[in-house]
Formats: sequence, structure tokens, C-alpha cells
Amino acid sequence: MLIKEMKINGVKEPIGYLTEYLTATFKITDTKSHKADICRLEVAQDENFDDIIFTEDNASPIGTAINIELKPRSRYFFRAYVKGDMGDEATGMSFFETGKMEDEWVADWITAGKGDLHPILRKTFTTEKDVKRARLYICGVGLFEAYLNGEKVGDEYLTPYVTNYEKGIQIITFPVENYLQGGRENALEIYLAKGWYMGTFGLEGTKENFGNQMAAIAELHIEYETGSELIKTDGSWEYRGSDFEDTGIYDGEVLNRTLWDGKENEWKSVSVISEPQDDKGTANLVKKNLRDRLSIPVVVREEINAKEVIATPAGESVVDFGQNFAGFVEFKADFPKGTRIVLNFGEILQKGNFYNDNYREAKSEYVYVSGGEKETVRAHFTFFGFRYMKVSGWPGEISTKDFTGKVLCSDVERTGFIETGNAKINRLYENTLWGLYSNFIDMPTDCPQRNERLGWTGDAQVFSATATYHTDTLAFFRKFNKDLRDEQELIDGAIPNYVPNIGHKKDAGPIWGDVGTIEPWNLYNAYGDKEFLRSAYPMMKDWVDYIDREDAKRGERKYINDFSFTFGDWLALDGATETSFKGSTEDAYLSTVYDYRSAVIVADAAKILGYEQDEMKYRAHAEKIREAILNEYFTPNGRLAMDSQTGILVALKFGICKDREKLISQLKARFKKDMYKIKGGFVGATMMCTVLGENDMSDIAYDFLFNESFPGWLYEVNLGATTIWERWNSVLEDGTISPTGMNSLNHYSYGSVEEFMYAYAAGIRPKTAGYREIIIDPHPDVRLKFLNASYNSVRGKIVCEWKIRDDGDISLHVEIPFGTHATLHLPGNSSEPVKELESGVYDITYTPDRDYRKPFGWDCRLSRLAGNADAKNILKKYVPPLAGMMHDPETACNTFRELSHMGFLPIDPEGLKKAVAELEEVTAL
Repeated sequence: MLIKEMKINGVKEPIGYLTEYLTATFKITDTKSHKADICRLEVAQDENFDDIIFTEDNASPIGTAINIELKPRSRYFFRAYVKGDMGDEATGMSFFETGKMEDEWVADWITAGKGDLHPILRKTFTTEKDVKRARLYICGVGLFEAYLNGEKVGDEYLTPYVTNYEKGIQIITFPVENYLQGGRENALEIYLAKGWYMGTFGLEGTKENFGNQMAAIAELHIEYETGSELIKTDGSWEYRGSDFEDTGIYDGEVLNRTLWDGKENEWKSVSVISEPQDDKGTANLVKKNLRDRLSIPVVVREEINAKEVIATPAGESVVDFGQNFAGFVEFKADFPKGTRIVLNFGEILQKGNFYNDNYREAKSEYVYVSGGEKETVRAHFTFFGFRYMKVSGWPGEISTKDFTGKVLCSDVERTGFIETGNAKINRLYENTLWGLYSNFIDMPTDCPQRNERLGWTGDAQVFSATATYHTDTLAFFRKFNKDLRDEQELIDGAIPNYVPNIGHKKDAGPIWGDVGTIEPWNLYNAYGDKEFLRSAYPMMKDWVDYIDREDAKRGERKYINDFSFTFGDWLALDGATETSFKGSTEDAYLSTVYDYRSAVIVADAAKILGYEQDEMKYRAHAEKIREAILNEYFTPNGRLAMDSQTGILVALKFGICKDREKLISQLKARFKKDMYKIKGGFVGATMMCTVLGENDMSDIAYDFLFNESFPGWLYEVNLGATTIWERWNSVLEDGTISPTGMNSLNHYSYGSVEEFMYAYAAGIRPKTAGYREIIIDPHPDVRLKFLNASYNSVRGKIVCEWKIRDDGDISLHVEIPFGTHATLHLPGNSSEPVKELESGVYDITYTPDRDYRKPFGWDCRLSRLAGNADAKNILKKYVPPLAGMMHDPETACNTFRELSHMGFLPIDPEGLKKAVAELEEVTAL
């Protein structure tokens, strides 16, 4: 038995994180036991556990609340002891370390003053020889990098990240004892840049949104064997200009090694910012705004080698990295002084030439001017979203070996893995992962490339469930929730459409604002962390209350939300045109359905947290909304008046109906009317396949998944996509980018389809929150041939692998983690449809009731035959007219049974019977 992955609030060995609550988690692996007879957690102030300050004898591996009084800047140790029911046992130990907490700041904010000067702040000092421990508590705005003796401190980028600067600016804590030169002079330098804080940012393209001075505050606490020392930012520090001529999130960066040639740039005394401030430039730089971090580190996740250097028809030199990603490029510089290298970034080529007009006003450019010295060059205070890079000014021939792509992403641990027997589906899966990596840079952004990169709440809402499969997102979303809550408290309980919400605009409405309930609920179901849910509960409750108050402003509550702005079914294809912003599903209907869902979630959360009065209140409130929806949008016989794909899908998703089977029939009829083309947008399409899986229609979900024509996920794959697009038609069939003013090739929203792949294709989903009880319910499809899926859940790795064998048998490999129980559904096995499994490894092979190798028959739609040569030849042999109609979308969406009743078609009934009889024997494996 082993105890692994010990975390506090979702972070391994956290140092300096905010401690609003403490939850310890760990995983038990490599054991013969099924469950724990003893599970104990202890916390001590020393590594030997001589001074134990907390014990929980009934600890839970997925979340034990630690209730102790913490001291600032202190390390604590925690250990778990587990004894299994088979007698094996294990002990695991880890630590966490508090940050500044409420410890009073001795240091001051210091600055070089207003303006575009990018300063270096410096302090030299001499240490004693026996440095035992050293911690640097530091913050710099907009962005900072700290260096000790010329070496960058830590492996993080873009610190201190983005927050609501008016309510809190994050302190980053670095262990630095290994950077110090004991008994010698040391130099601590802080480089500053504009970042989100004062650079151009936001939809309005304004500058200095939170301040107009770059500044820093830092305390370096050094412990020796015989004493301690404090180095702090104060008036004794010096500054001079760095070689950064300009920096910005949107525009990029200019590193000019000749910037100060012929100019005075001596070390000068810094200015100390006193408190309190009224000037906009320093109003946020008060010590009370400083708080310990929640942001997990943004790091280089991996490196990408350049794949090709392209000489374009326009005479450009363009480097192709083969993958759309977010980050920067690193190269070795050894050029004559004054050489000016310009790198421009784009996602796609047009007519073989470089293109980035879809970046709108974002310059997205990196400029390096050589000082004549050898060095390694990279961006320091910005990032780019790109696959292609245009290179200008490079002396000599460009080689792929000259450049290395550095992928930036918040340090989220990958937990989900899927591989199938279909290469295009595998590419789609990878695209959804890259969409996450590209847009999880401290906050869940919409896109990483153009002049936006905002924490859009609607995108995060629809993708949060998929994200919990792909990666461990608990700590990542905890920080995002703090950002949302900070803003919510400033706008009367509303949740903004995006953060940072510059100017505290009260632009809030359903679907986007419902991230405040749906995302925490998705995370609770995935991780089972009650303290996380408790911390999010005020935000969840206040959002529902805000909508209720807005309803009440009309004098009498109607419980129909026709008063809120909403983006609705954003970018759906059933709007006025296929490039319209909104689909046809009524905004008021969607808003009200989401109001209902949020009220239900709050009631459910209140029940879990023991808030009985709240549960009754919000349960009753939800029922009133439900009654209003049924009265307004359903006929007396149960037909939904909102007859669109999205309208029906959300009703099924949230359980709003008079007759579920009638609603399912209506959805099937709607699909046929739409010729089985995706019509939904950010609401409908993102949930479509999962809703189909939830309602025993996985076969239809697979048909949408495997569709290779527009609109569809494989349409993008066939056109070379390596990430998920913002629009279904972001790129046209001829490779031309869609001529719209809003077009990103790296959005993750439609990547939500992977929730279906994990939860229904592989069949891995929680029966109870935190996977104490697990459902394994795979849905084989011959077009995949096999599927191997694993999910490293909060309780350990869950595996489901299925394969349709050559002889027609189904083979399953299942792994169930320690301390859990699984209900395994055996697809197509009526003799033993369900097995109840304890933890362990299981291999099962059986002959299913139906032959999954043979997908064709009377109830198969004509379009399903398009990719099978044998099936097409059978049609040509017996019913030639149908072979010719196979690519007619209206005819091909009919089943053979339906086609047999269409007497107006030139089909020989006997020929059709013979064709279907032979089709039923065609093996598609």
C-alpha cells in the first residue's frame, strides 16, 4: 500500500497560499485491500511529529477539514495513516507553509515613478555564511520577475497574475535559500512591466485600467543558524531603466539592448509610495490589499520544436510549429549590434501567406534588438497564441533548430486520457486538450491571441465539467471563483460576463452568470470537497438572489426572465444567418431555464452543507420557476413550444418537462427536420452529446461526433485544426478564414464534447460526489473499434477499456480504485446487464446480444453508409437510386424503414429488402 498525491486545497506542498480553509486530500494505491479500516490524519509543527496539533481519526482521503489556528510564515507537516481491510498499511507525509497572512508588512511599495520606463529595482546586501532558510514575499505590478544574483527566482511566469486589483493583489512566496551566496554580497533585483494592471487591456482597449505606476513590495526573511535578517523594499533601494522598451498583453514586447546607448541610465533612488492614496496610479497600492496567493503557478508545460520553415508566395519567412498553442518562443541570439529581429504570430496561413487579421487590434509582436552579445532570448512579460510565426530581420538562413516554442499554462495536473481506434477522433481529443492548455493561463480565458483574452464566464461554465476530466482543476477554479466573488460584491450580487470587469460594469445575465452555480457544482461532484462548496456557496446564493431581486423590481414576480440581457445560444447556426451572433432559441426561455437550474443547485448545495432553511427557500423558489416555465412554454399535452435543438436539449438537461419520452421524441423529430445538422451554439451544441448520452441516445451522439461535413467537430479536424474553433465555420471549406470580426481558432467551448467521451463513450462518471460510488457504463461503437480511457479521480485511477473483437465479442478491462464501489454496465448483455464491483482489476469478455461489428439495418439512416464501400456496393446492386441519394442531406437522414414507406421514391421494395438483408451482414470493423 502507498499513499500518494497529498495535497492541501488541491495543491501539492503549497507555500504561501491563502488559507480561508484547509482541506487535506490523498490517494491510496498499490494495495490488496478494498477499503480502509483505519484512516487517520495528523498535523504537526515539526517534521518528527513530536508536536501534534491536530488529529482526525475518521479522515476522508477526498477531503479532511483541518481546523487549527495558523501562524504566518510557518511550515506545518501533515501525515496520513491508512490500514486496509486486508491488513496492509501505509503512512504518507507532506507539508504546507503559510504566507504573510495578517502579518504586518514592514516593507513599503516602491516605484520609479509614472511613465513607460520599465525599471529594475535593486538592493545589494551581504549575508552570513550559515543561511538556513530564506523566504521572499513579493508582489509587483503590473508584472514582475525577481532575480537573485542574476538568476531568475522560481519557474513561474506572469506573476503576480491577474486579480481584482482594487480588492486584492497577490503575494508570491518563493523559497530562496538556494539562490543566496552565504557570506558574500548578494543582489536582489526586481524587473517590472505593465501587464494587465496598466497595459492596454479589455474590450474597450483602454490603458492604465488599475494604475499608472509600476511598483513593487517585497520582504526577504533570512534565517541563520544563530539569528535572522530582514531585507525589505524601502527608500534605500535603487532603480534604473531596463532594456524593455515596451510590454503588453496584447501588443507584445520590445527588448532593445541598445535602448540606453548614448543616454544616461545610472542607478537612482526609488520613491516610496505612502498610504493612503487618492491618485488613481497608486490607490490600489495599499498594504491592506495584499493577500496570499490563490493562483497556481503558470509554467512552461512543454516545449515544441519548430516543424518547418516556409518561404511564402509573398516572400515572407514563416516558421510552422505544427500546433496552435499559447506561450512564447525562445532562440539563441548571436548577432551584430543593432540587428532588429521581429516576430509576428498567427494561427493560419491564407493563400500560403502569413495572416493574423483575426487578432484585431492586438499587435502580437515580439521585437529584439541585439546589443552584440550572445544570449538566450524570450518574451518575459507577455504571451502569444499561435501556430505560425513570421520572422523578419534574421541574418542568414532560418532553420527549424533556431526556435523552440514554450507552452505556457497554469500548472494543472492532467488526469484524463482517451485513445480510440479512430485517428480523427484522437486528433479531436487532442484539440480539446490544447484548447484547455492554451486558455488556462491563470484564468479560464476565451482565447489566447487577439485583443480579448478575458475570463469569459459562459465559456468556463460550459467547459467546466470537461475540464475536471482532463485535468485537476480544483485549485485553478478556486482562484477563478475568488475573482468572480470579488467582482460580485462590487455589483450588487451580479456575476459579470467576464473578469477582470474593468469599471465594474453591471453587464450580467443568465447562462454566463450561471457559472457562479454550475461550475462549483460540477467541481463538487468531481472532487467531493465540501469546504470548496462551502466557500463558493455565498457566490452561488447571491447570484440566485440577484436574479430574484431583478424580477421583483417589476412589482410582481413573474418567474419568467424576460428582463435580463443574455448572449443566449451564442453563435448558434439557427439564427437569421449562419454568421449571426445568436441562434433562434428565445432568450427569455433560456434565461428562465438557467434560473431554475441555479436555484436547484443552491438548494442541493444547502442540503449538503446543512443549511436547512436555505434548502427549503431555494427549493420552493425553483419550483415556482419550473411552474412558470411549464405554463409558458409547454402545451397541456407536454409538447415544448420552443422547438429548437437547444430549446429541447436544455429542458432535458435540467429535467423540465411534463413527459420526458414525449420530449425525447420531439428532439428526434427536430434532428430529422434539421437533417441531423448541428444547429446549437455555446448553449446547445456544448451539451448536446452529453444530453444524448444521458437519455439513452448515444448512437445519435456518435453520429454527430463522426460527422465530417460542416458543421461538425471532424470538419475542423479535416481542415487541419489542432485546437477548437470559436465558430463552426471559422474556416471555410477552401481553407479561407471566415470573414467575421470575431474569429478565434483557439476557443475551448465546443471542446465540451469530450464530456460525452469520458462519461458515456467510456462510461466513467460519479454516482456520488467525489467518486465514492462510480458508474462504469461504456457505449461501444464500431467506428471507434476500441476505446481506452483512464481518469485519475480524486480517489485514484479509474480505467475503462473496451474493444469490439474480430469475432464479435466485447472485451472490457476495468480498474476500480481503493475505497470505492462501482456499478459496471455490460453493454449488450441482457443475461447479466450489471455487475457490482469493489476496488480491483477486472477483465471480462462476453458475446453481446447484438453484433456491434454490424451497424447496418432497417433502423440505420442512409447517411451511415457513406463511408463504407461494401455497403455502397450493395445499394448500387439492389437499389441504385438510393446509392445516388446517399449524399442528399434530406433523403439520407431517413432510415431504411422510413424510406420503405416513401412510395414516391423510385425504389423497388423487394430490392430494398434484399439490400437490407445483405447490409445486416456487413462487418464494419
